[in-house]
Amino acid sequence: MTKQAYIQHIQATYPELTITSASFNEMGQNNDVLIVNDAYVFRFPKYTAGIEQLKVETNILRTVKPYLSLPIPTPIYLSFAAEIPGRVFAGYPLLEGEPFTREAFQAASRQNSVPTVAAQLAQFLYELHRLPVSALLPELIPGDFDMAKQLTELYEQIVSKLFPAMREQAKKDVAERFEVYLADPAHFDFQPCLTHGDFGTGNILYSPIKQRITGIIDFGGSGVGDPAYDLAGLCASYGEPFLQHFTPVYPQLEQVMTRMRFYRSTFALEEALFGLENDDETAYQAGMRDYL
Repeated sequence: MTKQAYIQHIQATYPELTITSASFNEMGQNNDVLIVNDAYVFRFPKYTAGIEQLKVETNILRTVKPYLSLPIPTPIYLSFAAEIPGRVFAGYPLLEGEPFTREAFQAASRQNSVPTVAAQLAQFLYELHRLPVSALLPELIPGDFDMAKQLTELYEQIVSKLFPAMREQAKKDVAERFEVYLADPAHFDFQPCLTHGDFGTGNILYSPIKQRITGIIDFGGSGVGDPAYDLAGLCASYGEPFLQHFTPVYPQLEQVMTRMRFYRSTFALEEALFGLENDDETAYQAGMRDYL
């Protein structure tokens, strides 16, 4: 879809919104992201599966916002009438800050603001992971939540779709890692909770001037799961030593480290699978880089 087509659809749905400027944000993997009037973010799912996901995300955002100490998107403009990619959207006021990239993290380290940032993120995850999901979002509770089954299915997908292109040693390493992890019931002895699902550099906003986290965005992967998955996202983004600052605020950290490290080891392979499933060659090559 062109930028003009998106603008026309927004204005047809919300004629009272005068659009004076619009530009694409290239960060979106699952959505086309349009910045309108330098004040609003409009996300258009690229794929049919993303439409239902956006509905779920909108409900989650509205429900959890009062319980969280960091700003998150507030859905204002919604279009779900025609359930086809390019017609469905959600629009939110633009949150302050820039993505907390590794470069921004290094700058924060030089400014000695990492402990403050870590405390903010630890508090946010502590709040999110403690929410009573069954009371607030009962529709998210799966009747048969089974992380062992999910990981087994992921492993089977990796074997069937990615192994043919992998070098032999990489196949052996991945197979051993999954089979050892799946064989230990202790790895599945945890209380499922609400997770962000993609808690890393692109979705954490930071103000270099204030030297603080200013918001958390993109809850498209949010759902019920293992809290260690969110911590794995942070670990992959900023390194495991960063999590040492979490202990005073997030006391369960030591209990999740083994699971966290395993999830981190799957991220590239998940990206490669995403690339295959959605004809995204860039994602596929990035995910497979260390395995070819």
